[in-house]
This record gives sequence, C-alpha cells and structure tokens, in this order.
Amino acid sequence: MKKNIAFIAIIIFIFLIPSNLISQELYAGIEIGSKGIKMSVINVQNIKKGKYEVVDFWTENIAIAKGISIDGKLAENDIETAFNVTVKNYTKLLKEFKIEEKNIFIVVSSGVGMAKNVDVLLQKLYVFTNINVAIITSDTEAKLLLKGCIPPKEYSDSLILDIGGGNTKGGYVEEFNEDDILVFYPVTLDLGTVTFTEKINKNAKTNSVDEFNELLVNALPELKEQTDHLYQQSPKINNKKNVYMSGGAVWAFYTLYKGKGATENFSPFEIKEVADYNNMIKTDYAKFEALASQNKDVEKVLKTYSQKYLIAANSILLTVLEKIPDVKSKKIYFTKQGQMAWLLSYIADSAKRAKNIR
Repeated sequence: MKKNIAFIAIIIFIFLIPSNLISQELYAGIEIGSKGIKMSVINVQNIKKGKYEVVDFWTENIAIAKGISIDGKLAENDIETAFNVTVKNYTKLLKEFKIEEKNIFIVVSSGVGMAKNVDVLLQKLYVFTNINVAIITSDTEAKLLLKGCIPPKEYSDSLILDIGGGNTKGGYVEEFNEDDILVFYPVTLDLGTVTFTEKINKNAKTNSVDEFNELLVNALPELKEQTDHLYQQSPKINNKKNVYMSGGAVWAFYTLYKGKGATENFSPFEIKEVADYNNMIKTDYAKFEALASQNKDVEKVLKTYSQKYLIAANSILLTVLEKIPDVKSKKIYFTKQGQMAWLLSYIADSAKRAKNIR
C-alpha cells in the first residue's frame, strides 16, 4: 500500500501543471540513447490532477555509442542508423497514432550527447522533422530521474543512480535553499554499458567471452578509481539511507537473477545478489539461455544484451554499489519505471513550454 501511494505521488508530482492545460490529448517522446531508441506515447486526460495513461512504450535496441569510447565520436553508420530509426518512428507517431507534430518531442540522452559530432545527427533530424532536438545533460537527466524514480517524501534520504548505455548518472537532494526549494546534487560516471564494453573490446584479438573476461580484469581498476573519485567528491552520499537504481543493467540483473520481471514499482534487492549474479553470467550463462525458451522476461533481456554487455553492465552495477560508503546499511531498490520516468517528466515540462504556461 505504501509503495502504491508513493507511486501515485510521483505521477502527481511529475504532471502537476496549471489548470489551463486540461484535456485529453496524445503526447509522444523519442529518446535517442546509447543502447537504443525509446518511444513513449501518453494520453493526457487531466494533467493538473496527474491523470494520464501510457498508451504505448517500445524500444529499438541499437547501440550507437560504440564509437564514443574509441575516438569520442559517433560512427557515420551509427548516425545514419539513429536517423533512420528515429524518422521511422516519428512517422509512425504521426500516421498511426495521429499525434500532432507540436506534441512530439525528440531528445538525445547525455550518453549520446557527449559525442563530438552529435551535431551532425541533430542537423539531419532538424531538416526532416523541423524539431530542435534537445540534448539532455547528465545533470538534468539525473534530476528528472530523481523526480520520476523516488517517492517525494524520501527525496532527502535517497540517492538515485541510473546505468545507461553511454554513462552512469544520478544524484541526490540535500538541503533547502533560500527559496525553500530542495537543492539537487548531480553525480556522473563517464562509463556505461556500451562505452565500458567497447573500451574492453578495443583490446580484444578474438570474439571469445573468455578473453573478454580476462581483459575486464585489467579494466576494473580504472572503473573502481573513477567510482571512488565520484563518491569522494560527493561525501553527503554517506547520509543517504536509500539507493534507487534504474537503467538496463539493473533491469537485466533483476530479471535474470529473479527469473522474472519486477512486479512492484520499487523492488528491493541486496548487493550479495548482484555479486552472485556476477559469477553466474560469467560461468553459467547457458542456464539463462535455457530459461529464455520458456520465460518471455528472460528472453527479452537476452535479445537486448549479449553476454559481453551483461558482464560489463553488471561490473558497473556491482562496483558503484560496493563503493558506496557503508552500503550494507542502505536499502537498495530497482525502480521499475526508471526506463521512462525522465522522458515522461521531460514531455510534461515540454508541454508546459509549448503552451507558454508558467
């Protein structure tokens, strides 16, 4: 009951918009992320009261950030792929869902936005859609994640961490400023599932998982050092009682380890489970392949991530948890709605701006 009340509070918080935006109207968002492109469609019945329905949500799994870890740029073929997939789905939103152009928002996640040549993709999309595609900084992305992934009454006691394809971002709120508004402190790690996997892969001579695991051992010290630095720069994290986790790495761990998808909006788990799963995906991966034939949740994870991606992703998850000061005293949760929380927040905020509402 407590969790359901908290989730309702989140929805009201995200969509608390002035009364002159009250209607039944379809909005859509396209997020161009490092590991895939996500589409959300929501039917707003009464935004002021937080009434909306998720009409549809789908992802096209294309890893377009591989080149960033090599030379800091998106590869030309990845730019073309991202453009084609975005345009295809933009057209689908217009023609199949009958959504007005002004109600469709396209954003680039921070993991893709860090590419030196991301402007090439933005310009191509502008020419086709006439939309000024926004790049969401890791700080803003984390702040929107916090809004969508943590029950408001627990803001001051919680840390949010999201492991994306291009980077890992998060943050926390600590104190009220002079205007009585909570101040947000962002944290960022410039390694995510795709970028960390490719960082390891660039030294590989074969395609074997055994070699990948050997190379991972050499890559872990840098990951741990960067994570240590992140927490040292943010000592107030020590005071947080709750850790809310989102992102594909956490979804993959939770689904494969539990053998089913999360049923609660906030599902608790322990660091020991992450460590156990870390060994399983390296030494007993065949178990998951066998389970996938009879379990749709497991099958979806394995279709999204290769074994190498799963190993790299969980190495980040395990490291960021292990390095949290006094982590055994914390409560850790997988946030089921994390995959669309920040995007829904952005759609709602963009809807306000589009109608010049303050």
